[in-house]
Amino acid sequence: MCELLGMSANVPTDICFSFTGLMQRGGNTGPHRDGWGITFYEGKGFRTFKDPNPSCKSKIAELVQNYPIKSCAVVSHIRQANRGGVSLENTHPFTRDLWGKYWTFAHNGQLSDYQDLSVGRYLPVGQTDSERAFCWIMKQLEERYPEPPQDMVGMFKFVAQCCDKLKDKGVFNMLLSDGEYVMTYCTNHLYWITRRAPFGKASLIDEDVTINFQEETTPNDVVSVIATQPLTDNEVWHRMKPGEYGIFHFGELIDGNAAKLTDVAFAEAKPKCQAPTEPLE
Repeated sequence: MCELLGMSANVPTDICFSFTGLMQRGGNTGPHRDGWGITFYEGKGFRTFKDPNPSCKSKIAELVQNYPIKSCAVVSHIRQANRGGVSLENTHPFTRDLWGKYWTFAHNGQLSDYQDLSVGRYLPVGQTDSERAFCWIMKQLEERYPEPPQDMVGMFKFVAQCCDKLKDKGVFNMLLSDGEYVMTYCTNHLYWITRRAPFGKASLIDEDVTINFQEETTPNDVVSVIATQPLTDNEVWHRMKPGEYGIFHFGELIDGNAAKLTDVAFAEAKPKCQAPTEPLE
């Protein structure tokens, strides 16, 4: 199958450290050699980089690793193809617009009978079950909310109900973001970690790289990372259970039934990202 990587932060943050670990799993330490992609939100806009080639050998991946783009919301994916051939149009993440926002989606898993999902005007470009499931979710949201919803947490809870239905068709682990919120849903393998002061060191599992976050952050920084499998071997990652979801807002897990939810020290959601700071992820 594939692997996911997501990030939610309260300050514009680069994801170079975590991305470096994930890219090694794309054909080096892992079998996910059928393409990779990453989307960074910047205000209302976004940058997406994709490559159908293995990430561990990708020159585009090297560019992303060496060019620290800062963002408050990131969605990334490495692919092991099962539905749809190896091609750029079948490479995650996928993006659509709704309510004047860009929505980005990535999926890990395999669905059956996905061709029956009605997508309305949200036509898939490629042939994957993942993109069709995303288009179906977009159609459900548009029908449920003809106008932009005022209660975003309630809206994401509705998305979780849609994910429950897709889970009945197979494995459905996913990331969904509008640039402000990052939502995750788990069917089998998904982990998350929130980093905040006091910061310490972290060491990647897939690459001989260690970072001291205390040297790269301010005391107010809060960053959450979501991944299919833990990326570091000296930190505590929270494993999600089947059917659990989490809603992250500027670094904080603000709602959901994700495991260890009560471990998070909640803070009032900030209306927008704060001024840039040094990298943390």
